[in-house]
Amino acid sequence: MAHGVEVRGNRVRVYFRYEGELCREPFNGDATPANIAQAERLVGMIEYEIKAGTFSYARHFPNSPRVKSNTLGHYVDLWLDIKRNQIAASGFRAYSSRVETHIRPRWGDLQADQIDHLDIQGWVQKELMPALHNKTVREIVSNLRQIFRLYRTRNKSAHDPTDGIVITLPDAEDPDPFTREEIALLLSTESDRVQELNMAEFMIWTGPRVSEAIALTWEDVDLKEGTVVFRRARVRSQYKVTKTRRSTRKVRLLAPALRALERQAKHTKGLPPVEIEVLDRDNRTRRQQRVRFVFHNTASGEAYSTSDTLRNNWWKAQLKRAGIRPRGPNQCRHTFASQMLSSGIATPEWIAEQMGHTSTAMIFKHYAKWISKDGPDFVGLLNRALNLD
Repeated sequence: MAHGVEVRGNRVRVYFRYEGELCREPFNGDATPANIAQAERLVGMIEYEIKAGTFSYARHFPNSPRVKSNTLGHYVDLWLDIKRNQIAASGFRAYSSRVETHIRPRWGDLQADQIDHLDIQGWVQKELMPALHNKTVREIVSNLRQIFRLYRTRNKSAHDPTDGIVITLPDAEDPDPFTREEIALLLSTESDRVQELNMAEFMIWTGPRVSEAIALTWEDVDLKEGTVVFRRARVRSQYKVTKTRRSTRKVRLLAPALRALERQAKHTKGLPPVEIEVLDRDNRTRRQQRVRFVFHNTASGEAYSTSDTLRNNWWKAQLKRAGIRPRGPNQCRHTFASQMLSSGIATPEWIAEQMGHTSTAMIFKHYAKWISKDGPDFVGLLNRALNLD
């Protein structure tokens, strides 16, 4: 029998090696000498196109199951299934949204091996960059790269058309913490939302993520010892363990934070516990807990479900009433880090531990900013220490 052609009964089948795999496809027509010769010519053409890099599986065998399984959309589905089991539902929604909004509509129906680097580069430059922030574009390209990496696990010799595509990000914005003057204005400006004022003071002088503050329970608080344990967060209406193992931490409270909790105890400590479900770090295990939340939404009388509710329903208005330049409640965490750094006493290592980080570099890069007006008079201190007066 001719190379690349086999006969089974009265049927003809061609075979060839493509992207490291042996492929077999039926040839239309009975096993006549003419059809067998035609099949041999087809194999020769396919092998020539494979060597030349012009072979299209879908053009020669449009009804092949391999064609369907070779579309990028097929690997998009596989990749999403993997991600669904790897990450929390809140994170998965972000991945799924980027894929379904940008990647699948443009590339899903195409054969993965036919997607070209220059086509992707053009898509990025002409369609994505004019419409989206650089960070979003980089996330989309990163997702597409991961999909192609999955494709290459099955097609070892396949190229990655995203290779060499780089999205440069602008310099990160500096932390924008509150000064001591702004802190005083924020907390002294009259508001009928007393619990929110307590929460703001607690966050400013303890430094939790907003998601950790709204998930804090009285079971995590020891007013006598003056400590709290951050062990969970509320992210997109779901309770989950803290962001990292290091983020689960016990911290000693500064005096203003402890006073805020003591005031808050009058509002919520005596309430009956509620049952919640907490997602564990494997994003699969769910544990039931009975807890009493420390901070409640004064308007609804219930614990906060999202940080957006705090920001939109009280925070923005309170800053406006206080005459403070607008920024989000996440700046309370930045304020804690910056005030501690500006004190000239707290070390970066201590600040990192209080905030649940292992690296002091994170403190300088993302959170802390030296506030000279709130810091010590180092020049005066040095003059006296070195007898320079």
